[in-house]
Amino acid sequence: MTSDARGSRFEALGAYMPPTVRSTGELLASVTAMPDVDLERITGVAERRVYDPRPEAGEDSFGLALKAARDALGHSRYDPADLDVVVSASITRFKDGDDFYFEPSFAGMLAKELGARRAVHFDVSNACAGMMTGVHLLDRMIRSGAVRTGLVVSGEQATRVAETAAREIADSYDPQFASLSVGDSAAAVVLDRAVDDADRIHYIDLMTCAEYAHLCLGMPSDRTEGIALYTDNRQMHKQDRLRMWPAFHRDQLAKLGRTFADEEFDYIVQHQVGTRFVEYANRTGEAEFGTPMPHSLSVVEEFGNTATTSHFLALQRHLKAGTARRGARYLLVPAASGLVTGALSATITHLGV
Repeated sequence: MTSDARGSRFEALGAYMPPTVRSTGELLASVTAMPDVDLERITGVAERRVYDPRPEAGEDSFGLALKAARDALGHSRYDPADLDVVVSASITRFKDGDDFYFEPSFAGMLAKELGARRAVHFDVSNACAGMMTGVHLLDRMIRSGAVRTGLVVSGEQATRVAETAAREIADSYDPQFASLSVGDSAAAVVLDRAVDDADRIHYIDLMTCAEYAHLCLGMPSDRTEGIALYTDNRQMHKQDRLRMWPAFHRDQLAKLGRTFADEEFDYIVQHQVGTRFVEYANRTGEAEFGTPMPHSLSVVEEFGNTATTSHFLALQRHLKAGTARRGARYLLVPAASGLVTGALSATITHLGV
């Protein structure tokens, strides 16, 4: 955590959601090998958005990211040519149908398509903490004075793993069960230098415990054609795993001589894994910090687990609804396979959505 006077802020926020809606009931109807399971009760996910497979729809990972980036820039005072940095954080990197890209980088292709021709560009890969990692890196670059503004973007064609799970899953204990809760989406955020305390990222810190990386793995399926996600939900969500965030956050605040209560957060955004996870994470934080949690923002009921974009999608929907208190302080808590945890604290007053 730093308090550099040249800190960054969220300048604009954009998102894109495919218009196609698939209910949990409709998804379960395609899972023929599994007995009746009340997936909506277990996960809290009532529906999710699903990509249109037609090429002209432009809803592969790249197309989704491009739409969100344009939405963010449409709310920004910056043109693409003004951007110093473009960071792509997608887990899924599908473009041109079923082609999965590692090179050339998504960030490079997005920068070219947007017209950000002078921007430094690179991809990051950190599971569901990808966008948070991109923001972390861009924040540090702005604080150092190396750059003035940049874009972090992600497009997730996540329901491809749900398609694989629907073909292969046998019961609710199957390691692909969590794949049935995902949804497709894209989000993008523009950062620049903070000019006052009305809009400022106060700190962002991340921690990875790689010894748990095997608990959630995305890879080509070993049974059918397609990509799959294998998750040990019981181990991933054990109490000691959930305690990692408050323990880490408390230690970081202690270095500044502060407590969680001193931060006076108005809102908290947990990773949108499911309603039970969000509630459990907040109860764990309340017990560990010894203070009530701030108002929790959630969109998982409507959009499912949208991977890297989940925090920024929840934030965008909250701000767009006009229910946000101006000048509120937000806490975003990542939770990703790896395991990754941490905290992002920001005051938001004038963010364009």
